[in-house]
Amino acid sequence: MSASNPYPRVPGSRLQQRNSQRARRRTRARREAILSIGITLVLAAAGGYALVATKPSVARSHVVTGHGRPKAGPPAGAQQSVQQRSDATVTIAWVGDLTFGTLNEWPADGTGSLLDKVKPDLHSNLTIGNLETALGDLPMSKCRRGEKDCYQFEAPSYTAKDLKRDGFSAVNVANNHTLDAGPAGEVSTDDALRAARLRWAGRPGQITYFTRNGIKIALLGFAPWPYDANALDIPAAEALVRRASKHAQVVIVMEHLGGEGDSYRHVRPGEEYFLGQDRGNSIAFTHGVIDAGADLVMGSGPHVLRGFQWYHRHLIAYSLGNFCGYYTVGLDRYTSISAILHITLNARGGFVRGGITPIKLIEPGTPEPDPKRTAIGFINSLSQDDFAGNGAARISAAGKIEPPRG
Repeated sequence: MSASNPYPRVPGSRLQQRNSQRARRRTRARREAILSIGITLVLAAAGGYALVATKPSVARSHVVTGHGRPKAGPPAGAQQSVQQRSDATVTIAWVGDLTFGTLNEWPADGTGSLLDKVKPDLHSNLTIGNLETALGDLPMSKCRRGEKDCYQFEAPSYTAKDLKRDGFSAVNVANNHTLDAGPAGEVSTDDALRAARLRWAGRPGQITYFTRNGIKIALLGFAPWPYDANALDIPAAEALVRRASKHAQVVIVMEHLGGEGDSYRHVRPGEEYFLGQDRGNSIAFTHGVIDAGADLVMGSGPHVLRGFQWYHRHLIAYSLGNFCGYYTVGLDRYTSISAILHITLNARGGFVRGGITPIKLIEPGTPEPDPKRTAIGFINSLSQDDFAGNGAARISAAGKIEPPRG
């Protein structure tokens, strides 16, 4: 495979009666109040208490995170619930690039079958991946006839339901394959995701909210293209993150940045260019959105693993590489090695624990657990090379991400 070509193969939702006796009314009211408090305590203990940040219009108090930025607090009147749920956490799983074929060459057993070997590792409160394909059955229009270094992908609409069944809650749609089937393909993709009740983020100005374990989460996606939430306009991206931070306790940013292939494994300062295109400034963008209020940044785009970095005690996973590419991605030494990222955050967005599940892609581009656990060594080496003395993250031999120092 050429270093500039990560795609060498393209064949692929009281009655309460009025009582005239004042004493009996007071007795009944006291009983109802006691019962209500009991139900609230039971729901809170079971993780079902959903008052926290479920209505954006409710007035909010603000709390300050460890690096001095305002975050949404509980709705008025919910202080007791927050005390009871002070140990609440949310688990997140992130995978890299997802493609499922093209030109109507899709797997006979359905796109969901491509993930069978890694489904047990996809369980979390919020499992997300980068959907690097149009969904539908429309003529693809991005590449001109005979154009080199241009790749376009499309998967059937039912792929969204397959991903939902496989455990996904959301996908990032901000990437360079947004318009593979033109504007009609973008509409078709959104329609398929909506029908599957699979949420998405990455359209211009879009913030997608979830509530998990009583914690309100904002999800945003960015890529260096004007038809997506544009990562090249860092001030605008920061403003969108600040808006999300006012309405959510945890803010997660997905970025699709950088050149493609094994020549782009390292994260370097400054703009990256690929095929004459500005693919963004990964360090400036990720640090900027964390300064603006993001608690976790998860990356895709280069089709290879990149290093992990701590910035203000928040994790940046610059790229998880490929996750699924049915006859669409290269499977060389680097593009075939990937991982599933697992992160647990608390209700303030702080890191609790994390780890990776090392995987590899085998023909025809499907993921399976990697017994050699190659991804651990790759990520550690890249993190040290690129961020030594500047927040380099480290993963233990067991796959656990060591917490930030200091």
